[in-house]
Amino acid sequence: MVILDTPFEAHLRAIADRLFSLIDRFSQAKVLVIGDLTLDEFLTGQVERVSREAPVMILRHEQTERTPGGGANAVYNLAKLGAQVQAVGLVGDDEQGIALKNLFAQAGIDTAGIFVDPDRPTVTKTRISGHARQSVTQQIVRIDRKSDRIPALELQQQLAAYIRQYVHFVDAVVCSDYGDYTLSQPVIDAALFHPYTVVDAQHSLDRYRGAFLFTPNLPEAEKAVGYEITDDQTLSRAGRDLLERTKAKFILITRGDAGMTLFDRSGVEQTIPAFNRTEVFDVTGAGDTVAAALTLALTAGASPWEAAILGNLAASLVVRQFGTATTTQAAMQATLKDILSGTQEARITEPLRERAASPETFRNI
Repeated sequence: MVILDTPFEAHLRAIADRLFSLIDRFSQAKVLVIGDLTLDEFLTGQVERVSREAPVMILRHEQTERTPGGGANAVYNLAKLGAQVQAVGLVGDDEQGIALKNLFAQAGIDTAGIFVDPDRPTVTKTRISGHARQSVTQQIVRIDRKSDRIPALELQQQLAAYIRQYVHFVDAVVCSDYGDYTLSQPVIDAALFHPYTVVDAQHSLDRYRGAFLFTPNLPEAEKAVGYEITDDQTLSRAGRDLLERTKAKFILITRGDAGMTLFDRSGVEQTIPAFNRTEVFDVTGAGDTVAAALTLALTAGASPWEAAILGNLAASLVVRQFGTATTTQAAMQATLKDILSGTQEARITEPLRERAASPETFRNI
């Protein structure tokens, strides 16, 4: 049975029909995503014996799975939620880059904006896991392939030119910055031409000054403001400081099982409780899912408050799966229906923080 706090339950039920309608319109969106594209590899095998060459296990390979990771996960999330997506980024002149573009193509993603960087490999994170007979599979080691070299200026300019060519033909732009140098200043400047630019960046948020909305998690927000966020007072201070430093219209700080808090320039703060605290298996890529669902909701006409609720709902589904994961419109609607009917196994108990206005205020922004 779902236990909803009375204030938030009232708000959620009041806008339930609208939320269902917004999710229905996800498939009408056209979104351009600029990101640090990563390929996630998962190699699994069964332990046969200890090697005579060294004190290590020998695994007999069983399967290899590949999924989009990093900024590519943001691209993939948007596509799986029904959007028409143009991916912009860099891959290496290697087999991993080909594999990533094939995954995108299979999902109907436009890859014309993905350029090959001959001087750097495709960012690839390979997780090797093993298991004995009748035992749980466990990760043994992760191998990362990447370069710390900044892409050539010519490539930066090609990316920026592509973005400027198409930025006015999409409903929103998402910047998914994992710190792998795709989002150089020329690229960022081109992205900011769009009035609805959503930024999910792990560092240097001030480089995106003037973007519509930022979605930092708690550690990223703390790094950006330079102090710990330990209570409501420091949270409010951080939200105000981030708005000032980034000149954004909205800041959404995601806070794990404490939910997420939306700040706007008029002084309004609203906290959305976590929709899922008990079935959390892996938070990898949850921020990508928040940014994707939130962006699609905005393109469908949602207020930032409504969009944040749908971002929260989508994230509550992917954290129930291991590794980078996605969800769908149908899954979101089914889960929302379960929450409202009281059949979803979850507890939502974080109180709604009302500072300067009710959620109705956001609807008119």
